[in-house]
Amino acid sequence: MTTFVAPCAIGAEKTLANELKRLGFSPVHPETGAAPIGRVSFTPSPEEIARGDEGLLAAAYRANLCLRTADRVFLEMASFSAPDFDALFTGVRAVRWQDWFKKDVRVIVDKVRSHGSALSSEHSIQGVVHKAIYDRLGEAWRMTNLPETGDVATVRIYIERNVASVLLDLSGEPLHRRGYRISSVEAPIRETLAAVLLQNLAWRRKTPLVDAFCGSGTIPIEAILYAHDIAPGLGRGFGLETLAPFLGAAPQAIMDGERERAARAIRTDCLVRVSGSDIAPEAVNAAKANAERACAVAERALSSVGVTGRIARPEFAVSSFDSRTAPYAEGLLLSNPPWGERLTDRDTARALYSSMHRLFGAFPGWDFGFITSHDSFEEAIGKKATKNRRLKSGNLDTVLYMYTKER
Repeated sequence: MTTFVAPCAIGAEKTLANELKRLGFSPVHPETGAAPIGRVSFTPSPEEIARGDEGLLAAAYRANLCLRTADRVFLEMASFSAPDFDALFTGVRAVRWQDWFKKDVRVIVDKVRSHGSALSSEHSIQGVVHKAIYDRLGEAWRMTNLPETGDVATVRIYIERNVASVLLDLSGEPLHRRGYRISSVEAPIRETLAAVLLQNLAWRRKTPLVDAFCGSGTIPIEAILYAHDIAPGLGRGFGLETLAPFLGAAPQAIMDGERERAARAIRTDCLVRVSGSDIAPEAVNAAKANAERACAVAERALSSVGVTGRIARPEFAVSSFDSRTAPYAEGLLLSNPPWGERLTDRDTARALYSSMHRLFGAFPGWDFGFITSHDSFEEAIGKKATKNRRLKSGNLDTVLYMYTKER
């Protein structure tokens, strides 16, 4: 059975699993009560499984093209008991790596995760895995020295309770790099995490959305992509396109078919009301530029399948949050306000959160979501959240505070 692995923000596993189900994939659920691990395993749809190798290629490409909340997509090449380095070497070497790589490949073992296992030295594990892969390739190709002048292939190793999972990266650049960000500001929220926030707040395309601290526009742009059913990967390529099984006319036709299907799924007939504001003019300019590129990519995809349509751009304005008022009777205000990560900024951030209490009066009837790493957010804003969700994306521990009405 082919198994893929998709890393995500720690705490977003259920959100990603639900997204996988909506796309037709089958999540492999962890043990009940297991601690969040920041990844979800899944298998192709039954239809793709029935298609054999063609279905595997289609599933791999579709996952990269369409997943909003996953950071990457890996293919599990092997899973085996690895109580010692000999077993690790043997298990990795048993994989038919020559079926996946070109002869000038440069293999990188980028990360190792070990938990509850006899093997714990990341550096040593990396060395053994790298040696095993090159030993197999050298024997298969009858080469004592591989040139390593070609494309990079990335391998990742997870060892849980002495069971090793060997993963081949299919994404290349992380999936949060959608391809539309041509302009940015300091500390933007990752696109994949913005998609997680929208899902956690159960946002729907007909619901007005406001981001009062929009920065370079990540949350509003992700909302637009979601509302119009725009596949987030339409504006970029993926690492799998350099792997041997994806080379040639037949695999290219499969990938083109997935892009065509994604293009035909784009909706232009829906009412979408998304806006953002920021006090910094340079941030608003960046947001407008990023949104224009994201929407233009979608419109080109529509044009490629003979469909004429326009994607509604988010509305952006230079404005302080304390001058904003509700443009509609109901909606969602979702923001990533400054966190004050530097010690000298913590008090400034707390004062900002205190002044943000006015938003509850300025947007009566609205739901709210705020993400921050500040540990006294609720106390500062003066209102206890209806619920919250702990999320770790990158190195920062954050909390999504949700203020929602009873429904």
